[in-house]
Amino acid sequence: MATQTAPTPVRHRHVAPHRRRSRGMPRLKTTIIAAAAYLIGFFFLFPYLVMILISLRPQTELRSAVWFPERFDFSAITGFWSTGLAHNLNVSLQVAAGSTILVLLVALPAAYYTARHNFRGRNVFLVLVLVTQMFQPTAMVVGIYREFFTFGMVDSVLSLILVNGGFNLAFAVWILNAYFSSIPRELEEAAFIDGNGRFGALFRVTLPLAMPGVITALIFTFIAAWNEFVVALTLTTSPENQPLPVALQSYMGQYSVNWQELFAGSVIATIPVIILFALIERKVVGGLTAGSIK
Repeated sequence: MATQTAPTPVRHRHVAPHRRRSRGMPRLKTTIIAAAAYLIGFFFLFPYLVMILISLRPQTELRSAVWFPERFDFSAITGFWSTGLAHNLNVSLQVAAGSTILVLLVALPAAYYTARHNFRGRNVFLVLVLVTQMFQPTAMVVGIYREFFTFGMVDSVLSLILVNGGFNLAFAVWILNAYFSSIPRELEEAAFIDGNGRFGALFRVTLPLAMPGVITALIFTFIAAWNEFVVALTLTTSPENQPLPVALQSYMGQYSVNWQELFAGSVIATIPVIILFALIERKVVGGLTAGSIK
């Protein structure tokens, strides 16, 4: 006759009060961090909101103390294309795109070689590249103008492409060098075993993995070239060769400022950068954190 064993009593797990409270702490911390992030984001976006509201105000309500106008006037934005500034917008696109392509064509091989080869003077070369980033175009604008005047390249889009490309090259080399250094060499060696040469391994293995760093260099070069003002103001004399940031100053007269058209042009000038950054924002974050974790 089988003996029956008494069932084991179920013990209820007792959760200490301090443990129950600790479970809610991460959620509270996350809420506080999120609220602070939204507050900081609103702080930086607030000037753009003001700029949009002023561009949509009628002329009779520009000095009104209320935030929102009684009616929205889109004439300043729609009239932007009839003022000739659309051509200046095209010049800005040419300068920013040309500078970005030039930087990538030079920075990619330079960063890849310095990341894969420990040649003599490598550290000195990287330090010199970083030192060039300390020089601002404003401090050398006279010399830049003299140089391009000597070669007969004043008042041309090509001169703006070369200047913006040169001043953004150092940043691109450092970003790409850090990203190439974080990619294991064994991946390229495996590609060599599969029959790929140096360029085949670069374009089929290394470059796709380094794409976040490439996009980071792309977006920062594009934005820097898009927003550049001092050198463009110095090197361009004819209105048709001026990029949009320089052309917008035509709304600022000696005795008055056409605020509605000025802010409408500024709103339109920010749209291409916002669209570009929104499309590749995740890649930019990955590129900025490249090399921070080994």
